[in-house]
Amino acid sequence: MKVLHIIPSISPKLGGPTQVVLNLVRSLINQGIDVEIATTNDDNGLLLDVPLSQLTEYQGLPVWFFPRNARIKDFLPSVAFTTWLWNNIKYYDILDNHYLFSYLPSCAAVISQQQNVPYTIRTMGQLAPWALAQSKTKKKVYSYLLERRNLDKATAIHCTSHGEVEDVINFGVKTPKIALPLGVNQPELIIDAGDKVRHKYNIPNQTPIILFLSRLHYKKRPELLIETLGFLAKKGYKFHLLIAGSGEDTYIRSLQEKANSVNMTQYTSFIGFVDGYEKDLVLQGSDLFILPTYSENFGIALAEAMVSGLPLITTPGVQIAPEIAAADAGIIVEGNTESLSDAIALLLDDPQKRKQMGDNGRLFAKNQYSWEIIAKQLAHVYQQLVKPKSQTR
Repeated sequence: MKVLHIIPSISPKLGGPTQVVLNLVRSLINQGIDVEIATTNDDNGLLLDVPLSQLTEYQGLPVWFFPRNARIKDFLPSVAFTTWLWNNIKYYDILDNHYLFSYLPSCAAVISQQQNVPYTIRTMGQLAPWALAQSKTKKKVYSYLLERRNLDKATAIHCTSHGEVEDVINFGVKTPKIALPLGVNQPELIIDAGDKVRHKYNIPNQTPIILFLSRLHYKKRPELLIETLGFLAKKGYKFHLLIAGSGEDTYIRSLQEKANSVNMTQYTSFIGFVDGYEKDLVLQGSDLFILPTYSENFGIALAEAMVSGLPLITTPGVQIAPEIAAADAGIIVEGNTESLSDAIALLLDDPQKRKQMGDNGRLFAKNQYSWEIIAKQLAHVYQQLVKPKSQTR
């Protein structure tokens, strides 16, 4: 069986979505599935330095990069991709399309329909009410012209939570749904991670470290976290906030100005994009993970925090929020200063509760968010959806 995963970009700067497709494809290959990725050379506004229009090895995986012809937010059209897929789709048994309202997955769905090749769609939280409310008119027109038909003609819709299944149903899609979570890698233990983080960022000993790790975007609501922590600092609470992630320069400056306006500058470190060891270090060296986001279809950063043993505070907009609450791995709060400050104060005041929630989350993530288990289940789904072709390259 030969599978092609299609995603608009695998820029490292995009964080979770990029890590998801790379880890998923790597795990599928380990299950004996022949998988490739097709994407553009977009690097979140810049361009990746990669070979184009040829199969290349990228982070140990087989990837086709195609030149993007423009950058219209996340639309990223590519004529070269269109021509290539039209001529080569016959060599694949099934396409696995990531995202909606973007050129590559939408184009792939249309070509799949025309050449009678089955495909699945990952909606990636884009049918959640908050997401649909963004650029609402454009999405209505796009859905009417193209995306609704693509969803209806798909072989299956891959959802990562039961909440996402409900969103797809509420959008009126009758296509069969598959509910499979995403996975996280079990990190290698870093001895004395807390001491190393405090030394690196000049944080006083015993000061609790609060971590915000995500793409820096207004959807994630870092402003609310900064404002809330400013309120708690005035009440005498001691902590240090690490803000990890990349974003537009103007937005990052606005966050820095926000921190200054609420007297949080000395208690806040903007540490930029982190990956690999540095990411594991801040995850294992912090005391509390907070993501007061408007909406997340899964929240891979939350799952990574759980497997690292961090207690969580997040919002009902995260579609795995019920699982977090049921596992007693964190606190789910409404997205306002009062609710958020109460939850933060509770966990800052109770180190034992933080530890217990962190231990609960680590155990839950280890059992539920294993890439190996998820890849086995997805490989079985592929086998149920298609009959492998006999063509070879």
